[in-house]
Amino acid sequence: MQLMKSKIVLVTGGADGIGRGIVEVMIEQGANVAVMDINDDKLAALKDEVSADIITLQGDVSVYADNQALVSLAVERFGRIDSFIGNAALFDYFTPLHKLDPLTLTETFDRIFQVNVLGYINGVKAARDELKKSHGSVVLTVSNSGFYPGGGGVLYVASKHAVVGLIKQLGHELAPDVRVNGVSPGATDTSLASVEGVSSKAQPLNAIKGFHETAAQAVPLKRIAMPRDHAHLYVTLASNELSPLVTGTIIQSDGGWAVK
Repeated sequence: MQLMKSKIVLVTGGADGIGRGIVEVMIEQGANVAVMDINDDKLAALKDEVSADIITLQGDVSVYADNQALVSLAVERFGRIDSFIGNAALFDYFTPLHKLDPLTLTETFDRIFQVNVLGYINGVKAARDELKKSHGSVVLTVSNSGFYPGGGGVLYVASKHAVVGLIKQLGHELAPDVRVNGVSPGATDTSLASVEGVSSKAQPLNAIKGFHETAAQAVPLKRIAMPRDHAHLYVTLASNELSPLVTGTIIQSDGGWAVK
C-alpha cells in the first residue's frame, strides 16, 4: 500500500542526505514531490537517479521569494499542496564559543540562523494558505542538538533549539487547519554542509576521522543512521491518515540517545 498516494509534498534541502532519503521514500509511497535545494548539480542527479517526475527548483531557503516560487510551481503543476517538509540546514563543525572569530561572528550567526530557522519560517509562511485549504501538514527536521549539548557547536545547537520552539508555536498558531511536527535525527551518515568560514578545520561531517565509530558507540543501538532510516517518520507525520491527532510533537530518531 502506498501511504502517500497522490499527495503533493514539498521538500526543501531535498537533493542530498536526509532530504534525499525523504524524497526517495515519498516517491516510493506514491507522492508527487517538489524539491528546492541550493545545489543545482545535486538536483539534476536527483531527477536522473530517483524520478524524472520530481519538480526541482534551485533556490535559497533564506529567501522568501524562492519559497514562494516552489509553492507556485507545485500548485501550477498539481493544483494543491498537502505537506511541507523543511530540511535544509547548515552545520558549524562543532565550533565552540572560544573559537568563534569575533570579526565574523555576526555574519556566521546570521547565515546559520537564516538557513536553519528563517528557512523553515519562510517555507511554512509561503505554503500556509495552500496547506490551510488542504488541511495539510508541516514536518521540520530538528536534531538531537535541539535537546542536548554536544551535537554541534554553540551556533548550531542554538539554532536547533530554536526549531523546537518554532514547531511548538506553529503547532499552536496553525491549528486546527494544519498540523506541525518534527523529526529529530541523531548522528547520520551525511556530509551536512557547514557555513563558510566558521572553522579552519571544516570538512564534511562524515569525513571526520572516526566519526562513524564514535557516533555509533555513543548510542544504545550502537549504529549510525543512514539517511533513509528517518524517512518513514516523515511519512507518518505528513499523513493525516496515519497521525491525525498529532501536532506540536517531535519524534526522536537518534539511536536511543535520550535513554543512554
